[in-house]
Amino acid sequence: MGSIAEYIKMAIQNIRTNKARSFLTMLGIIIGISSVIMIMAVGAGVTSSLNKQLEELGGGQAYIFVSESGKKEGAKITKEDMDAIETIDGVEDFSPFVGYAANTRTGKGEFTVSFSGGTETMLRYSPGKLKAGKFFTDEDVLSQSKVCLISDEDAKKLYGSEDIIGMSLDVENSKGVGQPYRIIGIIKMPKSTGLVNYSTKEDVVSAYVPWTSLSRLQTEDISENEFTDMYLYMDKKRESKPLVDKTIKMLNNRHQVPSEEEWFSVQNFQDQLGQINQILSLVTTFIAFVGAISLMVGGIGVMNIMLVSVTERTREIGIRKSLGAKTSSIMTQFLAESAILTVVGGIIGIIIGLLGATLISVVVGTLLKTTVTPNISLFLILGVVAFSSVVGIFFGLYPARKAAKMNPIQALRRE
Repeated sequence: MGSIAEYIKMAIQNIRTNKARSFLTMLGIIIGISSVIMIMAVGAGVTSSLNKQLEELGGGQAYIFVSESGKKEGAKITKEDMDAIETIDGVEDFSPFVGYAANTRTGKGEFTVSFSGGTETMLRYSPGKLKAGKFFTDEDVLSQSKVCLISDEDAKKLYGSEDIIGMSLDVENSKGVGQPYRIIGIIKMPKSTGLVNYSTKEDVVSAYVPWTSLSRLQTEDISENEFTDMYLYMDKKRESKPLVDKTIKMLNNRHQVPSEEEWFSVQNFQDQLGQINQILSLVTTFIAFVGAISLMVGGIGVMNIMLVSVTERTREIGIRKSLGAKTSSIMTQFLAESAILTVVGGIIGIIIGLLGATLISVVVGTLLKTTVTPNISLFLILGVVAFSSVVGIFFGLYPARKAAKMNPIQALRRE
């Protein structure tokens, strides 16, 4: 143990003797370690922020609809289907959905109104919160009431004010069929960020209405007991895919869908979130790999400097070997020096990486108009330290072996 301490002491002394060279040698290690730390921490932070926002937007939701082949067969999702689906453990609620676009004109200009037709359930699970007025009710759905809710931003677009409860939103479809909607509520939508955008184009506004009220604009009768599109709301703590699979299987069984056909399709927000996470993970890993290349370049720099050090200390090595120093002792001394260079470089790199990750997260969060917190795990730091040590030992192995195998007589002849 004492001899190892002596080797470390000698290595530190030699490093301090050549401070500038030692720092330049560590620079490659510092850059490699800090870049890997920053990329991994910021990447994990952005992923976590995106997951949180998307979870608020569509967590525990799935969009189920009748496919084109199902429509050809006249397939519909019925109230009886939904009563059966609600018995599935983990399914909390549902809402029929009808999307439609119409036009309107106000004192502020012409706008396209993007209708989202559903039930009160759709509004309760929406990321937006009721700011003024009230939601429409199941009675409004049954009576096909011409009422609507719009966002506070859209209210300002249309009328220049949020004080519009009770006013009429007059819309007209492409065939000239018109319909007035009485505004009964204002919704406050979350702030848009660079990751999730809740805003629409300047000439587009959104309106939430009872889905049955769109029958006149669509110029077709809509039954409150049959529909082709719906949102399924599930327990967010449960894995959504098995619940969605059970739902589709139940619909297939109830409608006796042939096994080779697909009448009911699904868009699972949880699956989309998983795909986004996978893409972000691949991008982060690739960039971290590029950063690791600089770490390997730094390791080669360590090897080059150690070879120079061996050449400069040839006579010292010859004297030590002639005095009885073992080959393993010489080798351990030079390995200790290369390991210290990389470990110290790794520690400095970690500190710079942590500071850099925090700074970059603030900048990224400002640009994306959201909060990004760097995700720095102890496992990552320990892994980086271990990797830098391995790099030092690996790239210091050849110079150390060269020094240890040196012929003492030839070494003593060197000036």
